[in-house]
Amino acid sequence: MKFKWEGVMPAVTTQFNANDELDLNMYKVNIKAQLDAGVHGLVLGGTLGEASTLSKEEGRRLTKETVAFVNGKVPVLINIAEQTTKAAIALAKAAEEDGASGLMMLPPMRYKASDAEVVAYFKTVAKNTSLPIMIYNNPIDYKLFVTLEMFEELLHECPNIQAVKESTRDTTNITRIKNKFGNRLAIMTGVDTLALESLVLGAEGWVAGLVDAFPAETVAIYELVKANRIQEAIAIYRWFMPLLELDIHPKLVQYIKMASVHTGIGNEYVRAPRLILEGEERIRIEKIITDALTIRPILPDYKNL
Repeated sequence: MKFKWEGVMPAVTTQFNANDELDLNMYKVNIKAQLDAGVHGLVLGGTLGEASTLSKEEGRRLTKETVAFVNGKVPVLINIAEQTTKAAIALAKAAEEDGASGLMMLPPMRYKASDAEVVAYFKTVAKNTSLPIMIYNNPIDYKLFVTLEMFEELLHECPNIQAVKESTRDTTNITRIKNKFGNRLAIMTGVDTLALESLVLGAEGWVAGLVDAFPAETVAIYELVKANRIQEAIAIYRWFMPLLELDIHPKLVQYIKMASVHTGIGNEYVRAPRLILEGEERIRIEKIITDALTIRPILPDYKNL
């Protein structure tokens, strides 16, 4: 599959049942909703996918099931968030064997690597796979900032490093990247609450979270911005914002899964140590979701702009 770094790519949730097993039936309900809404790719194995709680067998099964279910309609990316270079290479090779179209890579986990170590890590993995790679740059959550100078070295030596998931929370970084690298480094915004602004500033796409519950609204915003129908996009975005803010909280997995229950395309089961929401917090989050649903906007024919 020819890979295009553009459009809406959901960071998909992993669906479990009450017995803490993979719920592939509900998982496919959600994936079908994403495809029907017109998403442009899927990202597996991130935070929303609860990847750190999955066994290697479960992770590979999800990859294979997704690739088969999607059947070439959109690319399937696998996230790599490992502690060692050796483990990252092994996961990249497994992803390639299992039919993945690309990789999203975080810097080394747990150990606070130096800039030189981070660059060496990315280079080594990139040179051991033929898959295209998107670097996940999220210094807020992971305490490591991939600088423009680091990207310059990576792009010079690794042609398959092609995109960045831009999650620095600094939208001016989009312009800096464009000024320095032009189209050599595609930008996929990774923060739901900054998505519209980032797209207007030139980001090619959006690795999204609330899309797991509201796929059509998410894709509509993207398509409207790209069609330069900014005011229509803003109107949907303003309605969406209380929901999008659920993505920037430590319990984003529970919050987004609860939203998907209310839209009928997911369940709320999470894997321990995460717990299902209870008490006042549950009431508060449900109110945000149900309030939004009562005024859910009617979308334009965004697929035919």
